[in-house]
Amino acid sequence: MIKTVGLTKKYGDMFAINDINLELEQGDLFGFIGPNGAGKTTTMRIIATLLEPTQGEAYVCGHSIYNDAKEIRGLVGYMPDFFGVYDDMKVIEYLEFFAAAYRIKGQKRRDLCNEMLDIVDLDFKRDAFANTLSRGQTQRLGLARVLLHDPQVLLLDEPLSGLDPRARIEMRNLLRRLGELGKTIVVSSHILPELADICNKVGIIDRGVMNVNASVSEVMKQVRQKVVLNIRVKSDHDKAAKFLEGLAEVDNVNMGDQAIVVALKDDAEDYSDLPGQLFEAGFKVTFFGEEEVNLESAFMTLTKGVGAKI
Repeated sequence: MIKTVGLTKKYGDMFAINDINLELEQGDLFGFIGPNGAGKTTTMRIIATLLEPTQGEAYVCGHSIYNDAKEIRGLVGYMPDFFGVYDDMKVIEYLEFFAAAYRIKGQKRRDLCNEMLDIVDLDFKRDAFANTLSRGQTQRLGLARVLLHDPQVLLLDEPLSGLDPRARIEMRNLLRRLGELGKTIVVSSHILPELADICNKVGIIDRGVMNVNASVSEVMKQVRQKVVLNIRVKSDHDKAAKFLEGLAEVDNVNMGDQAIVVALKDDAEDYSDLPGQLFEAGFKVTFFGEEEVNLESAFMTLTKGVGAKI
C-alpha cells in the first residue's frame, strides 16, 4: 500500500529527511514517532504528493508520486496537524462543502455526511458552527472530512496533539475502528506511549533518520536487554528474595516499593517454572508478571546519539 525507497529531502545543506525506507501493507496501523522537527510531516507530505523529495521514490497502492499524483490523491486522506475551519459554516455544511468538492451529489452526499458524523461521534454537533468546536471535536471533524472519499490510506499528522485525556482516548478508539475497516493508517505523534496499544508497526525518527522500523513487539525486544520480573509474595519478602538470588537463571534481585524485582540472565527465556519453585519453597505468590517496556523508554534508548551525524 505504501512504499518509500531512499526518500530524502534537503534544504540547502540541511537534511529534513535522509534515506527513509518504509513498506506498509493493507490494514497496517503505523505509529510514526519522533520529536518535533524530526521529519514526520515532511515524509507524510511527500507521500501525499504535496511536496517533492530531493531524491528517492514513494509509491501508494503501486502508483508513483512522480507520475501518478492525481491517482494517489484519490487514494489518500491527509489530515495536517493544524487546519482551519470556516467561521460561517455549520458542521454539516462543512462536510457537505467538501463532499461536493469530491463531486458527491444529492441524497448520496447527505447520507454520506450523516454517516461520517456518526463514525466520528459528532452527530450531536451537526448544527453547531465549526469554529465553536473544541480541539478534540475539531480533530474528529477533520478526520470525518478526510474519510468522505473513502480513501484506502490515511495520513494523520499529530491527531492526538493538544487533546485532553478524554479526547485522546476517544481518538485512539476511533483509530482502532478505522484500522479494523482495513485502512492503512500512518499516524504521527511525539506523545510516545499512546501509540503502543493501537499500532502494529512503529517507526522512530530523529533528525531525519529512521532509526527503527519494525513491529511494536520487535521494538520492545530491541530495547530490553534482560527479562525483568515483578514478584509479590504474601509474607517473608526478604527470604523470598534470597531464595530467588540462588536460582541459576536469576542475574540479580532488588527490593522494589511494592514487589521483588528480578532480572534474569541473558540466556534465560523460559521462566514459567519460577512460580512453582516459589510455591514448593513455601512462599505464597500473590503477583507474578514481566515488567513492560513502553514506547517512551524505547524511543529514548533507540535514538540515543543517533542522528548527530547529519
